[in-house]
Amino acid sequence: MGDPGTEPESGRRPPGGTPDPLTLFSFVLLAVLALLLLWPLLSGGHAPNPYLVGGLLLLRLGVQILRAQRDEKLKRPASWALDFLLIGLIFYTASNQPPG
Repeated sequence: MGDPGTEPESGRRPPGGTPDPLTLFSFVLLAVLALLLLWPLLSGGHAPNPYLVGGLLLLRLGVQILRAQRDEKLKRPASWALDFLLIGLIFYTASNQPPG
């Protein structure tokens, strides 16, 4: 018998339970990104380094792909392609900014 919090036929947790560690990590990455992007708007400071934002988004995309390896319902290749496109645009824009 498996974990008492899992469904016997699939081995997955029922909806409404606590999220798995990869989901929690994904949410933490989103919260960090939100704070990084909102703080300059609230405080009037400088925008965060675009490489940092792109790197965090790339890390989150990796977590999403890892989560999809465990659950077929989470496979969203079109969403991943859009994420890659946006991350590429962030890095392209960051590399073309004048130093300073």
